[in-house]
Amino acid sequence: MTRSTIVRSTVLTVTTALAVAALAVPAEAQHRLHADALPVVTPRAETPVLHDDDEGGNADADDPAIWRNAVAPDRSLVVATAKEGGLRVYDLDARLVQSIAAPPAAGEDDAPGRFNNVDLVHGLRLSSGKADLAVTSDRGHDRLRFYRVDRDRAGGPLTDVTDPAAPLVFSRDQAEVDDQRTAYGLATWTDPATGKSYALVSRRERTAIALLELLPTADGKVTYRKVRTLDLPSAFRLPNGTSWSPCAEPGELPQVEGMVVDPANGMLYAGQEDVGVWRMRADLTGAPKLIDKVREYGVPGVYDEETEECTPGTDPGFGGTRISADVEGLTLLTESDGDGYVLASSQGGDTFAAYDRELEDANEYEGGFRVAAAHDTLDGSEECDGAAVLNAPLGSKYPNGLLVVQDGHDAPGDGDRDATNFKFVDLGGVMDALDD
Repeated sequence: MTRSTIVRSTVLTVTTALAVAALAVPAEAQHRLHADALPVVTPRAETPVLHDDDEGGNADADDPAIWRNAVAPDRSLVVATAKEGGLRVYDLDARLVQSIAAPPAAGEDDAPGRFNNVDLVHGLRLSSGKADLAVTSDRGHDRLRFYRVDRDRAGGPLTDVTDPAAPLVFSRDQAEVDDQRTAYGLATWTDPATGKSYALVSRRERTAIALLELLPTADGKVTYRKVRTLDLPSAFRLPNGTSWSPCAEPGELPQVEGMVVDPANGMLYAGQEDVGVWRMRADLTGAPKLIDKVREYGVPGVYDEETEECTPGTDPGFGGTRISADVEGLTLLTESDGDGYVLASSQGGDTFAAYDRELEDANEYEGGFRVAAAHDTLDGSEECDGAAVLNAPLGSKYPNGLLVVQDGHDAPGDGDRDATNFKFVDLGGVMDALDD
């Protein structure tokens, strides 16, 4: 054996040993190492804490949307869902402006209203004139709800304009609604070719995504009709020839929640929570493409009915390296030159991943960041469920734009009470982190 062969052999042996050692590191520790290596941004403000208990009105922060006041950017708003707590509207100081209750249950034994995700539609032509709308998925009733935005309205900026006859999204009757395999994730889209506006809605505990056309009524309300649905896979063929499905409670399929549409090319990005990030046409035609996988992709698991948790098996190494289940909170960061990023919350790793929005670059991974504590009384974001970004000046508060992220564990909290809220982050810091 020559000296060069010996050197190569030694290098290969060391490399193999390092790879084996890395595989031996527990998945949670690998996630922590990845998170610690990413750049950090800190929030400038946070919304009042929400508590998911009877005393707190069962309010649980979930998903935000940013409405920009074009006339007075300093008076822009953040609209956010609080599940059974309904909707919250905040100003740029993160102060509460308006609270809207979720609708009550249809009957004594039926599920109450539960607002899951929210997005905006701009300039929808109503009988009373063009209007910006906040659209939310009401998981409790399996319907969409619509709220007209009027910043200077005396009773608060949002007014309910939902058609009382708006149909169920997925269910056939109230019994199916009560099973709560209902409207879940949501993204809006206006087709520039036709001017028609749509909502894309995912189904809880199922892989379905529905395309709904938004329809103004003669009396100034808004309803919708289903155009088509698409079902993402629930089982996957692995490179070793085996079939894999994410571990879940019996009867549950890997659902989608976080979604966003790129208006420049009509592409929908959807986060299948235990699988990864998909790209597909927003009109739900053509074949979806999985652009990144969660780290847990391919890992077998056994569901324990007593603990209601999955016990993972040996990782075969087929997953991704950047995001951890659940993948949530997809949002689009656009730039004036047509570039930009699709941002995804890696809920299981407390980080955010950025993918190039340009199709010619195959949505390649561009980097990531985490939202850490600014100081002792302003913490960061953990287990982020929803996010929204706007790359436009918002007056003196956020001249570089704004990123709003949900915090699944607000600190310091209040004893054993579940505490959530939303963090406001200057977008300039995010751009600097992604440029590192």
